[in-house]
Amino acid sequence: MPWVLGTSVSAAGSVDLVVVEKRQRTLRLLRGGHTVRTYRIALGFNPEGHKSREGDGQTPEGFYRIDGFVAESAYHRALQISYPNAWDRRRAMEAGYNPGGQIMIHGLPNGVSAQEVGHGSEDWTNGCIAVTNREIRELVALVAVGTPILIRK
Repeated sequence: MPWVLGTSVSAAGSVDLVVVEKRQRTLRLLRGGHTVRTYRIALGFNPEGHKSREGDGQTPEGFYRIDGFVAESAYHRALQISYPNAWDRRRAMEAGYNPGGQIMIHGLPNGVSAQEVGHGSEDWTNGCIAVTNREIRELVALVAVGTPILIRK
């Protein structure tokens, strides 16, 4: 359940920054430098460190953008994150790896409950950032394509 902090948020695009704190397992929506919503999240099954290659189970760290909305997938709605960026691709190429992709903020797998995936108590994604289905519907309504996202340790 999101916690309401500060001013109300009601219109798409009214959020100007998304901040993910991996250690705290939180995603915050900011407007004008003030937190307006905070959500508890689940991360990749190997959450420590920056994503370096496809299949590593890590959630990337760094500055990205929300670059798309996914209405239909294996998950209940999603916001696409612009991983990999040019730095990620260069780093992976130099190491001889595929950096992976398809990193999103998404809801639960279709037809699966939060309890079944351990949401709220376990990191269960392949590197994505997960919230509940109700929360992803709210995020889709509040976060516009192009909004910056900062993912920190």
